[in-house]
Amino acid sequence: MKRKRETEKGSEIKYAIEELSLLIQLKTSDNHDAAYIPTRPFLYVCNLVIQVLDKIGPTMAVLRQDINQNVKRIEMQCDSDSSLYSNLVDILKKEADDGNARKGTSCSKAFVWLTRSLDFTVALLQRIVKDPGQEMEEAVKESYNITLKPWHGWISSAAYRVIVALKLIPDTKTFIDLLKPKDENNDTLTEDMETFISLLVPVLEEIYSILTLYRLDKLKST
Repeated sequence: MKRKRETEKGSEIKYAIEELSLLIQLKTSDNHDAAYIPTRPFLYVCNLVIQVLDKIGPTMAVLRQDINQNVKRIEMQCDSDSSLYSNLVDILKKEADDGNARKGTSCSKAFVWLTRSLDFTVALLQRIVKDPGQEMEEAVKESYNITLKPWHGWISSAAYRVIVALKLIPDTKTFIDLLKPKDENNDTLTEDMETFISLLVPVLEEIYSILTLYRLDKLKST
């Protein structure tokens, strides 16, 4: 699921800011209650995060695949009835009522892992903004350890350790250069990353409150 863009000059971060702004605008409209996460804008943001992770290279292949699979799972559910499933919370409610929320192929589990992947992305960008001189490999490891590792079982954790050990991660300067358009300077990219973080963090906080309500916040993988 990708929006058609009139121009390819902007960065993935700029596009993500646009999608987050739309998501927040929809959330705060008078037509919806507080427990509202617009499905399609949320998935658009996740797709843009995939493009950001692609800049890190093959090291992020496992996470990228997980995000892509989880996006497609929710997208299929939404496509089955766009009006009924325009709110991700309604999908959680239905699966909870049906007793399917914790099953391996549930949209609820997909939503949990997409949220954690966004959490990882925020943690990584925060480190780059705070210390552009930090080694990218270290930034990825630290971000993984505080966001995804606590919820991964030993199989998943081992897989990530092997991938990171391959040392295919670019240096931080190269990653930053890959993120920004050719005509953009580092300061502008830093401002965009800070804006993206400031918009996404409150959304993630609300999502975690919703996941706690549905007892999905402690869900682990194998």
